[in-house]
Amino acid sequence: MRFLFVHGTGVRRERHETLFALVKAGLTARFPGAAVDSCFWGDRFGATLSAGGRSVPGMGAPEHPGAPDPADAETAEWALLLTDPLCEVRVLAEAGWDDGPADGDGFGMPGVRPPGIRVLQLLDRLAELPGGAGDPGTPEGGELAALLHGTGLAAGFPAALEATAASAEAARAGERATGQPQARELATALARAVTAAALASAGAEADCTGVERDRLVELLTTRLGGDARVPGARAAAVLGRLAMRVTTQPLLNAWRPSLTADATPALGDILRYQARGAELREFLHERITAEPGPTVLIGHSLGGIALVDLLALAAARGEPVPGVGLLVTVGSQAPFLYELGALTGISPGTKLPYAFPHWLNVYDRHDLLSYLASPVFPGDPRVSDHRIASRQPFPACHSAYWKQAALYERIEQAVAEAEIG
Repeated sequence: MRFLFVHGTGVRRERHETLFALVKAGLTARFPGAAVDSCFWGDRFGATLSAGGRSVPGMGAPEHPGAPDPADAETAEWALLLTDPLCEVRVLAEAGWDDGPADGDGFGMPGVRPPGIRVLQLLDRLAELPGGAGDPGTPEGGELAALLHGTGLAAGFPAALEATAASAEAARAGERATGQPQARELATALARAVTAAALASAGAEADCTGVERDRLVELLTTRLGGDARVPGARAAAVLGRLAMRVTTQPLLNAWRPSLTADATPALGDILRYQARGAELREFLHERITAEPGPTVLIGHSLGGIALVDLLALAAARGEPVPGVGLLVTVGSQAPFLYELGALTGISPGTKLPYAFPHWLNVYDRHDLLSYLASPVFPGDPRVSDHRIASRQPFPACHSAYWKQAALYERIEQAVAEAEIG
């Protein structure tokens, strides 16, 4: 009996030697008389950046040397707002303003409402209007309604308004805004919070440009008695510094070249296989048939995809790969690609060919790149799933299978079930 290990995406020579050493040790402990071979394909069929990555902005000479692009900071701020729409309002609620009313607005005089409370009352009134857009017969209301519908934000806008108006952060910030300058800043922060909440609710369904977003903020700020042309000083300063630290935009700007280079083997191998998988499948066929069977094929990740494709295509042609007694896929996406119709060897909804071998599919629930096979091939006795619990988070769990004794124990059981001598 012979085992042939086929590695997954992103693996190159050094990594392959480490993985195969684990696989070989685990298999020989259970099958001391079996031959354990490996099919290393990463260097020959793996992806590389043929032009040195010159397609990646920043990989070569910088596009805009010198000072950072101000748009990067703005993009980072909105990335943070989409994650937490109330973050600016929370800054004002917790930190308040160091200065008191500087414009002599008469706060504290009988019958005079604090400016921040007036802003909150305007927000409440806006939230009570149908759709939150106000009277479409007025220029402002008509533009706001058209803008919401044109950007795909209309459905989530009323809930965004209501949530912002009802928040404890808004109430606290309103109490602390005791002067007109503070109230104007609060109005801007609330308008940005509502807009961010509506954008977050719409998600990928939003069709909103930066210009449209800024106009929506301006219209809302005006409705709340503020002036969007005057940026909020305190909240904007705090948020700007935080956004540049914790959001992905500045990291992408600085690290995109290295991130792309690091991701190329893993992501590139998958894309290359989808376009030129026949070359790898032919290579695998040669390696499998180079020695007499019976052969147990073990494919990790993309290796499992390629093996499923190869075996299905060969069986469908009436020329099954000789000597294959068992297929073991580990942390593989083959079942998911089958559902998507992205496998080359078999179309979604069709059964596995008659000559397809027994298939043991091993997964870990924490491995986001592993999927179940038996539910998508219901009633096929050749297909079974087995769960491994490495107790590691993703992505570490994607490679943690090979040190699990339970994996080799289950393979031993599958070999017996397939009656491989």
